[in-house]
Amino acid sequence: MKHKILKYDVVFEEQIGGGYTVTVPSLSGCISEGDTFEEAKTNIEEAITAYLESIAKDGKEIPQSDSDIFIGQVTVQNPLIQ
Repeated sequence: MKHKILKYDVVFEEQIGGGYTVTVPSLSGCISEGDTFEEAKTNIEEAITAYLESIAKDGKEIPQSDSDIFIGQVTVQNPLIQ
């Protein structure tokens, strides 16, 4: 059985004490965490799958996946600050 691939935007927030908290803006209440970025990524993938399975079990419509646009972060040097 072939499964449809869905893409959802996720937000990784680095925590002061270490680790990451991850949320999915288009899936209200879908949240996870991990000690490393990779662990957080794996955990949110599992959380999304469980979230979608729960929605389907309740007979609700699966939210559409997000667009191909995503937010990233870049680091630049500021020549005005020493």
